[in-house]
Amino acid sequence: MRIGIVVDSACDLPPAWLEAAGIVLLPVTVRIGEAELVDLRDEQATLAFVDAHVAERGHTAETAAFPSDRIKSLFLERLTIDYDYVFCLTVTRSRSQIHDNATHASFAILNEYRQGRSQAGHTTPFSLRVIDSQQVFAGQGILPVEAVRLREAGVAAPEIRSRLEFLAGRSYTYMVPRDLAYLRARTRHRGDRSVSLLAATIGGALDIKPILHCHQGDTGPVGKVRGFEPAAAKLLGFATERVEAGLLTPTLCLSYGGLLEDLRALPGYEPLMAACRTHGIEVFETVMSLTGMVNVGVGSLTVGFASPPHAFA
Repeated sequence: MRIGIVVDSACDLPPAWLEAAGIVLLPVTVRIGEAELVDLRDEQATLAFVDAHVAERGHTAETAAFPSDRIKSLFLERLTIDYDYVFCLTVTRSRSQIHDNATHASFAILNEYRQGRSQAGHTTPFSLRVIDSQQVFAGQGILPVEAVRLREAGVAAPEIRSRLEFLAGRSYTYMVPRDLAYLRARTRHRGDRSVSLLAATIGGALDIKPILHCHQGDTGPVGKVRGFEPAAAKLLGFATERVEAGLLTPTLCLSYGGLLEDLRALPGYEPLMAACRTHGIEVFETVMSLTGMVNVGVGSLTVGFASPPHAFA
């Protein structure tokens, strides 16, 4: 069975890995004033757009999810022919319209695929499963990596589906934003109360950085540390502890709102890498998606993994 995997461009995984794995992207369009970029996870294009537009006006950005009619066309013109079963793994539906658009499109796709597939010489049925990753940023990378690993191991599609749905509820993202003034402006623009505007204001005045958390689609603060680098060190140290305690998949994802050289220079990075090597954990590092950077700010750090229940400490 030919199994395809689709993600949206908010998913923080390295572009080269996505291409090598044959993963199909649903792009998100970002518009700031008159400037517009279709986010296709091109790191150089992302960083150039960030340098030109995000620092001063990024908090006013508007993002547009890939619409239902275009998802339908992508599947009917290509994916229903190239594959027999497709997993569409989306950013958490609590933060984006992508999951609902893909779900809406799936009904038409499953009703209309037969003629095109038959003309291409395929007589077997086509199946599609849209799965809410319940995650953002680096945490959204866990499911695609696991799906590819299972596909390469020859695991049947129903078993892959069960495993992905299991992991969606056990994946975690942790984040440290660098610029709380930007985050406050962005949350105010979006009408988002996941991070208290008052707390963000106080934090900015005292240089206190919150450590934020996403699990099962819910987001909010779980800690606070004075200064970005100490906060990053605490987060990376916590990730090291989780690796040593045992993850549910041999995968850890990191994303950073800037150059990866700056990520690798953060305190706590090298001990985390050493722990991953010791415990056989594959690390995926990438520049944060443009969608991510306009929502949480340049220079933010995110870590994602699948784990048994735990408390941040």
